[in-house]
Amino acid sequence: MVLVPQVRKKPIFQREVLGAAVLHVRSGRATSRTTLARELGISPSTTGQYVDRLIAERLLDESGINQGPMGRPRRILKTRSEAGWFAGVEFSAQRVQAVGVDFSGRVVAVLTRTLPAEVTANIVIQTILMSVLKLAESMSGPLISVGLGVPGLVDPQAGLGILFTFIPDWKQIPVVERVAAKLGVPVILQGSLRVIALAERWFGLGHDLNDYVILGPRSGFGIAMVQQGRVVEGAHHAAGEVGRWPWPLGGGKADSQELHHALSAPATWRRLSGLPAHAPLPEDLRSAVAALAQTAGPEWEAVCEDYARVVGCVQLVTDTELFILHGPLTELGVRFCESITIAVRGLFPSLADAPPRLVPSQLGDEAGALGAASLAMESWAPV
Repeated sequence: MVLVPQVRKKPIFQREVLGAAVLHVRSGRATSRTTLARELGISPSTTGQYVDRLIAERLLDESGINQGPMGRPRRILKTRSEAGWFAGVEFSAQRVQAVGVDFSGRVVAVLTRTLPAEVTANIVIQTILMSVLKLAESMSGPLISVGLGVPGLVDPQAGLGILFTFIPDWKQIPVVERVAAKLGVPVILQGSLRVIALAERWFGLGHDLNDYVILGPRSGFGIAMVQQGRVVEGAHHAAGEVGRWPWPLGGGKADSQELHHALSAPATWRRLSGLPAHAPLPEDLRSAVAALAQTAGPEWEAVCEDYARVVGCVQLVTDTELFILHGPLTELGVRFCESITIAVRGLFPSLADAPPRLVPSQLGDEAGALGAASLAMESWAPV
């Protein structure tokens, strides 16, 4: 980010630069005034003024000596963990997951609340509020802001949950307004898979990548794309809704099935188990999926080929560095990902020599909540 001196005087831009400075220090990309100046793209003297302000406001510390192989010793910049905390909350139709992250980006508290079978939008909102208040019991310092990972279609600018198929009355819900009114802090909303993409940037495999795709077969099916370091939203906030593709690809208008009917985590479990499409789900879907990790035979191959069609098509559109698999199907392990890659080679001759890389995430069920907390951290700037 390069700012000219005249612009730097404006308060709104000063806040942006201060917020960016904290992000660079928190991420570890900047450990001194010199490296911070390089990351911000501004002069060392101007950077020093920003650092002095952040130290005075007790948001950064400067201590110790970092002696490199050459040159003068540099004092080390660090964020102050006790400056406050961020809450991250993400939910599905079955549960609400929440994490509390301190100002330095360390996870301090994690909790899960199960939702009733007949869940409503109001129950979800109340559970979100109770979860944040429960997190506060384990955190120190003030709550700074809350990030929300909301499934289905969302409008982040308006703070709306537009539609989530698996909660019948989740339509045009003013999530941000309702949560902020009770908690009295800024609340930021984004789609569930997009916050998971942020979780991978801060806590997972995306830390050193500028381009990657989250593959998200969960209750439904979607993807989130990071390109040139930015999460892609789309003109109508619907980028990545591949679960709405007609399925199978190339099916006629009379075929009303969509991709998520065949490739969501529940649908995949049923297919691999040889069960009918509406068979009841196990209480612990992850464990049930894990029991199928060594499955072999025609149905395994058919599932992997279906996933390969999706991955190959997305790869041809995005040319991404890495696909990261999320959700219960990560329990199928590396073998599942490798089987998909092999199928891509057979189905897409143009990708045979350089197939997409697909790996299971290591973040687990709390990935969405971690990503929501990451959203809050990335959106924050000093007052």
